[in-house]
Amino acid sequence: MTWLIWLVAAAVLLAAGFGVAFLPWWRAHDLRKRTTWSRARAAVDSASVSRDACRGAVPEAERLFARAESIAGERGGVKAAGMVADLAERADRLWREARR
Repeated sequence: MTWLIWLVAAAVLLAAGFGVAFLPWWRAHDLRKRTTWSRARAAVDSASVSRDACRGAVPEAERLFARAESIAGERGGVKAAGMVADLAERADRLWREARR
């Protein structure tokens, strides 16, 4: 019967160790994901304002912005959010330059 107690104790220790190692990583990953998506949404919003303020058509900016919105619609991970932010920032820059 003592071997059963040792087995249960070992399983509890293993689960606790896994939880102690995994929980901080999971929280950091979640925070990084939320932060990156926040940056991406801000970049898309800024690009849409620049698009509305631009009088002429900028085909390259339109293409970049459409791709950013397409990727954002799929709601991927950190990599996707970074791509959305980069594409939207490039489109924003093009529209701002066209306004000058």
